[in-house]
Amino acid sequence: MVKYVFITGGVVSSLGKGITAASLGTLLKKRGFRVSIIKLDPYLNVNAGTMNPFQHGEVFVTDDGAETDLDLGHYERFIDESLSKSNSITTGKIYSSVIAKEREGAYLGGTVQVIPHITNEIQECIIRSGEGKDIVIAEIGGTVGDIEGLPYLEAIRQMSNRVGRENVLYCHVTLIPWLESAKELKTKPTQHSVQELRRIGILPQVIVCRSQYAMDESMRDKLALFCTVPKEAIIEVFDQDTIYRVPINLYEQKLDILVMKILSLKAEKEPDLTDWKLVIERFKSAPEDVEIALVGKYINHKDAYLSMIEALYHAGVNCNVRIKVKAVETEELYAQNVSETLSSADGILIPGCSGEMETLGKINAIKYAREKSIPIFGICLGMQMMVIEYARNVCNITGAHSSEVEPATINPVIHIMKEQAATDSFGGTMRLGAWDCDLSRDTIAFDAYRAERISERHRHRYEINNDYRDRLKDAGMVISGVCSEKDLIEIVELKEHPWFLGVQFQPELKSRPIRAHPLFISFIKAAIKKKGGS
Repeated sequence: MVKYVFITGGVVSSLGKGITAASLGTLLKKRGFRVSIIKLDPYLNVNAGTMNPFQHGEVFVTDDGAETDLDLGHYERFIDESLSKSNSITTGKIYSSVIAKEREGAYLGGTVQVIPHITNEIQECIIRSGEGKDIVIAEIGGTVGDIEGLPYLEAIRQMSNRVGRENVLYCHVTLIPWLESAKELKTKPTQHSVQELRRIGILPQVIVCRSQYAMDESMRDKLALFCTVPKEAIIEVFDQDTIYRVPINLYEQKLDILVMKILSLKAEKEPDLTDWKLVIERFKSAPEDVEIALVGKYINHKDAYLSMIEALYHAGVNCNVRIKVKAVETEELYAQNVSETLSSADGILIPGCSGEMETLGKINAIKYAREKSIPIFGICLGMQMMVIEYARNVCNITGAHSSEVEPATINPVIHIMKEQAATDSFGGTMRLGAWDCDLSRDTIAFDAYRAERISERHRHRYEINNDYRDRLKDAGMVISGVCSEKDLIEIVELKEHPWFLGVQFQPELKSRPIRAHPLFISFIKAAIKKKGGS
């Protein structure tokens, strides 16, 4: 029988439910259980693909092409497994499915209602995500009390009847605020949040408390009394210097043992956290700093490039250096100030964004890195800008540009393919998910991967125009990776440069703290070499 752990949030949002879910999943997997983690988001969007990064952070893409909430990135990085579209559920998906069934006559003419039809659909999604697994950890987005989250709370309340109360555990992540004027922590908001859960029929068995300071025994006694949980089921989580310390913190408080006890589970082994301890040790105590300039559009939002920054940290851990990310706003990067802004960088990372001014800033950064022999890594649109800069300044292709930014350009070295342009659906014009890429030997890419064929995840609409391939190659650009299925350029690099490489895919999505991505490792090694020689 599959066991289910439901994680809800109270008092305020952004408390770290996703990190809690991912950390618990890490501990349970290391004990030998087969674990699945699912995110249930109450927003009405069908997926996160069209949501503004300033509002919602990055879009995380799975191998099967699902555009999901960034929490799925945390899940994959922590449990070191690839997830799928079944691990991301939104209200838009749920209602779309129910309405489609109603149009097909699936409900036999009955009145379609939130209960039971919407709640049943939510439960079916949860159950499907657990096929072949021992434990499903389901995080409910938002905060208890939000009106849009009520169908999800009702659905997980009913799950205890559907699969058996002994197979369900409810965990509530909440805030214990510190009042500076009173110089004390307050448990009342948590009490009210738990009361709201109990009012709709959910009795949390574990309470994870986020706080700036430790609670004393009297406060723990009060919480245990008013929330009807044992004292050992009150877990404290403080802000950490790295999120990868959280699994260690929860292990020390025996959260995994508590969960197994409540769900009557027996573990095959004790969790070996040696790899996680090494990550933390190197993250904190690496002997050398390496500065990477991140040149992007959304740098003022901490989650807009979350996976990319984490991938840099992972590579830093692998190379035993501390990564210092220097955020550079593309709108503020001009030819006149590019040297002053980027001269201290040991490496430059160019992610994707959109907009003409942002494009100009990226091209300025790329030209500077190419001419000054600074290691530079372009990802997705960043790679396309590398091609445009090279086409303009080395190949002397007048007006070379992307038809995404300049539809009237006479030299569209970046364009949209005919079969994509013919698709009506906005999302349907994108190349999404995992695609194979064949690598050429004696290249940076091959040396990094040590393989002739790789698979990487994509999320983009425009491609390098093959009509310009020969001119780019004749001028010295190396095409080191190609998607043979569609004859599309995937990786470009330069031989007469210490480390100049661009990829059409998004390698950061497959990086893990204990298994850094090979391209990021290669990039950081080049940055270390540049630092040592500067």
